[in-house]
Amino acid sequence: MLRKFGAGLMLAAGSLVLAVSSTAVAKPYKGAEVYTPTGYLHGRIEVRMRMARGSGILSTFFTYKDGSEMSGAFWEEIDIEVFGKDNARSWQSNIITGMGTRVTSEQVHTADGSLADGYHTYALEWSPDYVAWSIDGREVRRTTGAQVATLRSPQGLRMNMWSSDAVEWVGAFDDSVLPQHQFVNWIKYYRYNNGGFELDWQDNFDSLDGARWGKADWTFDGNRVDFDPQNVTVKDGTLVLSLTREGQTGFTGAVPRDEDTGPGTGAGAGGAGATTTSSGAGAGGEGATTTSSVAGAGGAGAATTSSGAGAGGAGTVTTAAGGGDAPGEGGGTGGTTVDEVISDADCGCVAAGASTTTSSWAAALAVGLSALAMRRRRTRG
Repeated sequence: MLRKFGAGLMLAAGSLVLAVSSTAVAKPYKGAEVYTPTGYLHGRIEVRMRMARGSGILSTFFTYKDGSEMSGAFWEEIDIEVFGKDNARSWQSNIITGMGTRVTSEQVHTADGSLADGYHTYALEWSPDYVAWSIDGREVRRTTGAQVATLRSPQGLRMNMWSSDAVEWVGAFDDSVLPQHQFVNWIKYYRYNNGGFELDWQDNFDSLDGARWGKADWTFDGNRVDFDPQNVTVKDGTLVLSLTREGQTGFTGAVPRDEDTGPGTGAGAGGAGATTTSSGAGAGGEGATTTSSVAGAGGAGAATTSSGAGAGGAGTVTTAAGGGDAPGEGGGTGGTTVDEVISDADCGCVAAGASTTTSSWAAALAVGLSALAMRRRRTRG
């Protein structure tokens, strides 16, 4: 989603980076991002969040292989992106992989109510064989096959608040709703171990652990905000990521109460606090007492499932039975349109062709096209 400079490139091209950064024009809006310098290979991540409302605004949690934006690097990323439009009732799951040509597998899911009206527990489960997305203990999607097999590198954990300029994707931006905030009560990381998940660490955000989290201070093409460290706040045991106008950064209001009884307990916690295991490819959702040994079967506890290799977990969105997930919406990279549909039954993804303006990060940097040496994984339009 959002990319910072890899250390190697920053050292190799330090003088050019400084020149690009010092001449960049500040954007009139400021967002926020936190990231872990440490990468994690496989695991389960649970995040208790209350998202933002407003057209054109995105609240996210995602994993990202640092350096994916570099020329010649293979992109690896797994997304949860909540749309602020339409009363913040929908969110997108996605995997992005590939070098040159990006392969995406986007699906949009609709919640029962606004995701900005209360806290919900979002979970990503990533094993060598599958990636699954859950909300409030209900698995809504599970994908297996070729694209999952290409996720081979450790990925850092990231959360951010930003605004895309792709109106057809996120809606027209309405700055009258600013400021907006994303509230994070807690996050848990479970390491993957021999087919199961074991709690490794938990952060309740009593403070911001500088050894675990960094604050972004960059931007990227297609983003109408600069990330400003002042829009990252910890208050009342809650991480607050803000989207504001320039000169109005920070958060001084009251943190909305989370009615859940605590991390990993209470309604909608998704089985946190206990080891989660899967008895086979496509087994039931987290916290479920019933599992399925059918390859790619939907998450347990749902009213409807889709069987067959690689079928998504049952939930608010029905995925195609048989091979792979339903094709994603397939936004292009660098303003291009979809130029190839992957027919591999193990994937069911949409490939977006890379344009000449985005295929070489080094070339873009050399001509100063990137405001702060950042690159979006795709630009809609």
